[in-house]
Amino acid sequence: MIGAKSLVLLAGVSTLLAACAGDAPSVTGPLSGVSTDQAGSGGAFPDGATFNPLETPDGVAPGGREVIENPTVADIMLTGTLPEMALGRATAPVTIVQYASLTCPHCRAFHLETFPEFKRTYIDTGKVRYVLREFPIGKTSGNATIALRCAKPEKYFDLYGKYMSQQASWVSQEVRLDPIFAVAKQVGMTRAEFDACLKNQGMIDGLKWVKERGRKLGIIGTPNFFVQGKLVKSTLTMKDIREMVEPLLKAPATAAAGTTAAQ
Repeated sequence: MIGAKSLVLLAGVSTLLAACAGDAPSVTGPLSGVSTDQAGSGGAFPDGATFNPLETPDGVAPGGREVIENPTVADIMLTGTLPEMALGRATAPVTIVQYASLTCPHCRAFHLETFPEFKRTYIDTGKVRYVLREFPIGKTSGNATIALRCAKPEKYFDLYGKYMSQQASWVSQEVRLDPIFAVAKQVGMTRAEFDACLKNQGMIDGLKWVKERGRKLGIIGTPNFFVQGKLVKSTLTMKDIREMVEPLLKAPATAAAGTTAAQ
């Protein structure tokens, strides 16, 4: 017999798994450990909430939107009104771009299990520039993403890590602003700043651009990565990263050309 405590834990796991699951569009390529997104969908939170600022307008079908075939490094590195959030040396020979949703359990697993070693081995040593781009799936993720962008730039990755490691405390089938704020408060954000942030239309429009640009580049869920221009639609392990990055580091002319094009 399953006790009440076990049922609560199971419900929490189910919520996390649903948090970045949508109806997958038709794609080609591996989808190992990826939560998929559907254009025009609010994600897995049909809670009736009206505040869903990052939702795609109705009538945009997954197969009907424009997708760039074989995007160049310049296509991938194009930015909108919001600055890129990046770690590592700007002139690093290899650039890895990750698209992530704050409610995604696969993104959480990557952040907790792989990212620390990845950062020590490649980012901190100047070999890789890491760019994190927001791809919120669902209303809860949308609200948390806006709060994330409103954090002070030097606190951005700290807050991102807290949202990932504390998913169980704030992710739910309803949009609960108080738990979302409780995490943001840990990096010094006030409630007044948080509330104002959720009404910041310029911020919301900038985040919409980031997500729609990702879709145009072929992003179909989270986590998805561009490794020096190559799209990988699966959760990366350290083994995967080594196998892709090491050959690039041994071919400095090719890697340098890619970095130059990205700037």
